[in-house]
Amino acid sequence: MKKQSRSRELAARVVYAALQVLKENGGEMRSRDVMNEVEKRVELDAWAKQRYEKTGYIRWQSILHFFTIDCVKAGFLVKKGGIWYLTTEGEDALSLGETALLDRATAAYRTWRTENPKETVLETGETQSEDQEASESITIEQIQQVVSESIERHMRSKNPYEFQDLAAALLRGMGYYTPFVAPRGKDGGVDVIAYRDPLGTVSPRIKAQIKHRETPATVQEIRQLMGILQKDGDVGIFISTGGFTSDAKKAARGSHVHVELIDLSRFIDLWEEHYYKLTDEDKALLPLAPIYYLASLD
Repeated sequence: MKKQSRSRELAARVVYAALQVLKENGGEMRSRDVMNEVEKRVELDAWAKQRYEKTGYIRWQSILHFFTIDCVKAGFLVKKGGIWYLTTEGEDALSLGETALLDRATAAYRTWRTENPKETVLETGETQSEDQEASESITIEQIQQVVSESIERHMRSKNPYEFQDLAAALLRGMGYYTPFVAPRGKDGGVDVIAYRDPLGTVSPRIKAQIKHRETPATVQEIRQLMGILQKDGDVGIFISTGGFTSDAKKAARGSHVHVELIDLSRFIDLWEEHYYKLTDEDKALLPLAPIYYLASLD
């Protein structure tokens, strides 16, 4: 049997660990959180932690991003909006073990590549060593992760009232009127009220609760918001930069009233999506600039 390269041995370990992490956490996590968990459970030597000279990225992280392309093409993994989702096929593939799982993913990728020769996805180990390819490639996901992390740091530096203003601005960018944004002090359980029309005669009428903190929102807090959704057409939005407990998510999904949960990652996605619709004044609360990169001409 041909001996695996050092980079492929590392890839097998970190990819397998990533899929395990997803399985143990309900099948979906932010890519950054997956990376953090992989780092805790996989023994990484100085070589694995070394930064590539060309890109500045850490070797094991680049290799993980690089080889999860194979997992996506094999149907083991779905990536969307910075979230990684483990598929049923991916969960089943864990029974293969580290090396066989990666081999099957790579075989599936090569089949896909043969059938889609014009697609602009980097190949794995065909004309270069896998480590060289990973060192010279920067995936779109890596760029998005760096950008997302910088935006998150900026948003976390804001105080709760500044973040509340951001949430109100986002709702305005989505086409809502915001006649009420809670002043400092007690808010009666509602931080922002938003209507489709100036008078609130058209559904939905949104009541938003906003928690800007590190700890996740609890099921009790979600139920408190549900309790104030009394009229037909009332919709609750709970924005929590600390995320939500599993019980909180379950309560929202099973509620007879509509409660939408928005964590920090989703808030950023919505801000980016609706940014062009914001007024200049609202854009100034969290200004963004586009990033351009060379696209394929094929």
